[in-house]
Amino acid sequence: MTKVFNLYEAKNQLSSLVDRAASGEEIVIAKHGQPMAKLVPVPRPKKERRKPQNFLGVTYVADDFDAPLPPELLKQFGYDP
Repeated sequence: MTKVFNLYEAKNQLSSLVDRAASGEEIVIAKHGQPMAKLVPVPRPKKERRKPQNFLGVTYVADDFDAPLPPELLKQFGYDP
């Protein structure tokens, strides 16, 4: 159901009118008896299930992926073992 408020009332009750609009009620704000604005609830986006994705097409991870780096490579990064 649509409820009409004049601008003065809407200004004084804005917080409660926003709550009412968020709960589904349509609120019309009038100025000098003419409808000027409408508060309506913002549609909530549907949450889609996340789909598993293949990161950059990588389908294989080496067994030694997390093995320590060789000393030569560590030196290039400024680390001297």
